[in-house]
Amino acid sequence: MTNWQPSASQAMLRCRAELLASLREFFSQHGVSEVDVPVLGRSTVTDSNIESIIAEPFGGSGYLQTSPEYFMKRLLAAGSGDIYCLGKAFRNGEAGQRHNPEFTLLEWYRCDWDEQQLMDEVADLISRIYATTNQSTLAVHRGSYGDYFAQVLAVNPHSAPLDQLQQLAVSAGSQSWAGETRANCLDLLFSVQVEPQLPQGLVFVYDYPACQSALAQTSVNDQGQLVSRRFEAFLNGMELANGYFELRDGAEQGQRFDEDLKARSAANKPSIAVDSHLMSALDQGLPSCAGVALGVDRLLMQLQGADSIGQVMPFSWDRC
Repeated sequence: MTNWQPSASQAMLRCRAELLASLREFFSQHGVSEVDVPVLGRSTVTDSNIESIIAEPFGGSGYLQTSPEYFMKRLLAAGSGDIYCLGKAFRNGEAGQRHNPEFTLLEWYRCDWDEQQLMDEVADLISRIYATTNQSTLAVHRGSYGDYFAQVLAVNPHSAPLDQLQQLAVSAGSQSWAGETRANCLDLLFSVQVEPQLPQGLVFVYDYPACQSALAQTSVNDQGQLVSRRFEAFLNGMELANGYFELRDGAEQGQRFDEDLKARSAANKPSIAVDSHLMSALDQGLPSCAGVALGVDRLLMQLQGADSIGQVMPFSWDRC
């Protein structure tokens, strides 16, 4: 007999409904418009660390979207102004305590804001919801990637030689890391050794290494180091959100997509065609803006003290 029942309790599903309503109320109060974009598209992300789920609509080829980002940026380029999307996203090969192939993502963009201003709003949103749910004040911390990294590993992640990072990665992982890229070594070291040492509460980490810029602008920090103008937010040790001061240069973005495709080829992963609609939108002109994507299921896990993502969604993958 199959387990047909929901993976979340009825009480948890009520909490989930209240959270979704609170998120929409927040953006309504702040004048941000909700948009409903496709979850099925002909293109997808090129990032070598993200795998999309392939779909075959009407005998053609497409992908379930890993986030609404590309469609939202096309709306921004068309003059939408401040927007948010609250809906489903999909990633292949991700299932476990904190991952499900289908999950709920909140993504929003603020025109004429930078990443520091957006961090303020993320802190405001989560602090309000946390106070309502837990009747307590949430501690908020903010620090640079370089500072947190150096505190734990006594290494400057922006200037350390690649061979030194590879040696640290081998110690933290396995011998296979001896030939890994700078970006992948940093990602391993931060997730395995730095994240567990982050303080409790809501923690913002900003000024990521330039090699992890993705779709964010780069700039030179106060120490003369080239950094990525992106941030991540962690709630009680769990990665919750990823934000950018968005890159607007279409030529630069095209070069980064080319680098992604080279990385996919080196890792023997399927090649992905670059989204031509997104590139055309960037050529048309993306307004100066900052954007962030926040995992709603993970937020609910932290608010309710759940041990696994399946406990906070109606049906986890094992019951679908």
